[in-house]
Amino acid sequence: MKPRIAIIQFPGSNTERETIMACERVGLEPTEFLWNEDAEGLKPYQGYIIVGGFSYEDRSRSGVIASLEPIITQIKVEAENGKPVLGICNGAQILVESGLVPGFEKQELGVALTDNKRIKNDQVIGVGYYNAWVNLKMNIEPNRSAFTRHLSLGEHIHIPIAHGEGRFIMSDELLKELIDNEQAVYQYCDKNGTIVNEFPTNPNGSIYNIAALCNKEGNIMAMMPHPERTTNGDAIFSSLKEYIQKKIPLTSHKLISKKPQFEILTYSPEKESTEWVIDQIITDNTEASVEKALHNKGFDITVKRQTHWELSIEGDQKSILDSINSSGELYNSNKEYLSKTKKVSDTASFLVRKKDDVLSRSKLESLKGRFEIEGITELKYGVLWNITVNSGNFESILNELINTQILFNTLSHECYRIN
Repeated sequence: MKPRIAIIQFPGSNTERETIMACERVGLEPTEFLWNEDAEGLKPYQGYIIVGGFSYEDRSRSGVIASLEPIITQIKVEAENGKPVLGICNGAQILVESGLVPGFEKQELGVALTDNKRIKNDQVIGVGYYNAWVNLKMNIEPNRSAFTRHLSLGEHIHIPIAHGEGRFIMSDELLKELIDNEQAVYQYCDKNGTIVNEFPTNPNGSIYNIAALCNKEGNIMAMMPHPERTTNGDAIFSSLKEYIQKKIPLTSHKLISKKPQFEILTYSPEKESTEWVIDQIITDNTEASVEKALHNKGFDITVKRQTHWELSIEGDQKSILDSINSSGELYNSNKEYLSKTKKVSDTASFLVRKKDDVLSRSKLESLKGRFEIEGITELKYGVLWNITVNSGNFESILNELINTQILFNTLSHECYRIN
């Protein structure tokens, strides 16, 4: 009897067809399962694949809104019973944001998948979405996970990637433990199987060239490349089939590392800097999606989202700021406008910035190079989340909301409270 696999789709998923074909090639029985179906319907399935794409248009950040859906809660239950779960590309981002990978005891966030950085000779030569074929080296013993049983240690396969936020980052302490634990399942390598930690071998700057991580038990894997798009990746799906049919028991590995601690700082702009707060003329879909996701989690709140720029200028500040404004580089005047923060009762404002601010660097280079605007010494980009608590204890509700981490990932972001 063919093992039944639920192919999990969210709004914005787009690789279900290739995933179904890959499953059928190796003798699995795949069935499409939508995010808004009754989650209890997952119980009869023997395995789960969360497909690639752009769930909820990557609003707030890739995978985070999908990770809060009830269907993921049920997948966590099934995974604890030993059933295998594979997340591909956006599916990997969902598994990371849900805490299923790397697999802390309370399924807390431990790693992040953040913006690509193409690095060569210690220089960033490119950022953003990247689509290419890459080589992956199997980095663990075949029996260590549900997705490696039909490959040999050191064997490499040639498969495609297509993502903009595929760079694994984590603490050095956790990385060492994951390597020792054999959880760093696949690494980017060259055509000879050699690990080279720079572009093009490492296509996104991922730490330790990591292309896929599993949980400590080995039955869940978050994988950024797309094995479903080529027969070269079939061994991953046939391994999954064998794992189910032979009823392989979970491993007994442990994770000693703890969830990274974070602190919400008080925002203080650089001396003499200028702040620009940008509002949208049109409906802000990201704002609406985050508010709805929090309502679904029981929060009686209202969300207002704004873009925030901090600009440091040397020279004739008014003239330089006018030139930046006229360039249209920092906001689109057809759908956005310069605004300001508003003090509202029962409202807290949080400024979220990426620790590796790739966007600010690229905008600064454009303003200086393309528009030839001199005197800009620094740009800092962020998102301003204004949270109005409609009922309940103000600070308690805010603390609970922050702990959902829907606004930021502690590994890849900094969060400031604006008084």
